[in-house]
Amino acid sequence: MARNDGIDRTVARNQDLPTPDDVAKIQEHNEREKDSYSNQDIVPERTSMNVHFKAPMDDYVKMFEQMEQDGVISTRGLKPDAIKYGELVFDVNSAYFYNHGGYEFAKQFYADAYKAAVEIVGGEQYILSAVMHADERNRAMSEALGEDVYHYHLHVVYIPVVEKQILWSKRCKDESLRGTVKETIMQVSRSKKWDSKPVLDEGGNPKLNEKGKKILKSSYSVLQDDFFNFMRNAGYTDVERGERGSTEEHLTVTQFKVQAEQQRLEDAKAATEKQKKKLEALQKETKTAKTIALTVQDIEAMGKKATFGNNITLTPDECDTLKRYAVNGIIANADNKRLKEKLASAEKTVSIWKQRYEAVNEKYMELKQKAQPFLDALEIASEKVRAFINSILARGKETQEHKAPARKRGQDMEI
Repeated sequence: MARNDGIDRTVARNQDLPTPDDVAKIQEHNEREKDSYSNQDIVPERTSMNVHFKAPMDDYVKMFEQMEQDGVISTRGLKPDAIKYGELVFDVNSAYFYNHGGYEFAKQFYADAYKAAVEIVGGEQYILSAVMHADERNRAMSEALGEDVYHYHLHVVYIPVVEKQILWSKRCKDESLRGTVKETIMQVSRSKKWDSKPVLDEGGNPKLNEKGKKILKSSYSVLQDDFFNFMRNAGYTDVERGERGSTEEHLTVTQFKVQAEQQRLEDAKAATEKQKKKLEALQKETKTAKTIALTVQDIEAMGKKATFGNNITLTPDECDTLKRYAVNGIIANADNKRLKEKLASAEKTVSIWKQRYEAVNEKYMELKQKAQPFLDALEIASEKVRAFINSILARGKETQEHKAPARKRGQDMEI
C-alpha cells in the first residue's frame, strides 16, 4: 500500500486461483469480458489501450487442458483439489509512471517486467495471459491533482510447474535401467513451485538458527527480490524494493485493493473533517455578522404603529439599533464622498500628465523630422571620414614598406 513517503517501490504479488470459478473471474477481469464492472475506477473508453504481452489463445481452462494433452505439462499424481493456476501482479505506485510521462513509459516498463515474469514462471509456454491494464483510474491522485491519473499494472496468469524426474521402477525387466531416469516431466505443483528457500551466507551456504536448523526465506520474499533485482538490472535504478517483512508481500490483489481503498477513505475522511471545521468557523462568523448587520427586511419590520394617530413606537433596542445604523451610514457616506473626491483628483491628475506626455511626444516627433536630414548626412559623412582615414593608413603602410628595402641597401653598401 502506498506510504506517501516519496519513494517508488516495486511490488510483486502472487495469488492462488484454487477453483474454476476463481479462474473464470480473473479471466473476466483481466480480459475485460464484462459489459460493466463494480469497480468504478475502470474507464471502458481506455480499455483498448490495455497491452497484451501474451494474449490468451482460448479460455484459460481450455488452454490448460490443451497443454496437458500436448504433454507440455503433467498432472500425474495431482490431487483433485490441488491448485493448478496462479496469477502474478507486478506493480509500482502510480506516481512513478505519472512522473515519467505516463502510458508510453509504463508500456516499456512492463514489457521488461514481462521478461522477469517469464524467468520467474520458468518459461513463456507456461503463461496463459499477460496484460498491462491502462484503464484503471487512480481516484485519489486524480482528485488531488485535478486531472486523470491512471494506475498501470501487469497481470500474468500462469501454471505453476516444477521439473520432475520419473525413474524406472524396480519392476522394470531391464535391471540396468532400474532407478535411472525414465523421463522428465513438468509437473503442475503450486506447493513445490513456491516452496520456501534457505537463506544463504556470503559463502553460499545455508544459514542456521540457534537450534541448528536452516533459516528459511519466504518464497514470496524471494519473488519480491527477483522482480526488484531484474528491474534494477534492466535499467530502472530509481525504484526501491517493496518493504521487507510487510504484509504487502502476502496480500491478494483483492486484499491489496481493499487496503488501498481504506487508506483513500481515511484520507478523504481527514480532508472532510478539515473542511467541516472550516465550515463551522465560517458559520460562526456568519452568525456573528448576522447579529451585527440586520437585513433591510429586519429594519423595515421595526416599529409599531400607535393605536391613535400616525405615530410609530420603537423599543429601546430598536431605537439604539437604528441610531447605530444611522451613524454608521453617515460615516460611510462621508468615507464614500472622500474616496470619490480622491478618485476624481487622481483621474484629473492622470489626464493632465497624459496631455503633457502627448505634447512632449509631439514636439519630439517634430524635432526628429527636422533633424532627420542632418542625421542622414552625419551618417554619410562618418562613413566618408572612416574611408578617408583608412586610405591614409594604407598609404602610410605602403611608404614604410618602400623605405625598408632602401635602408637595407644602404647597410649593404656600408659593409
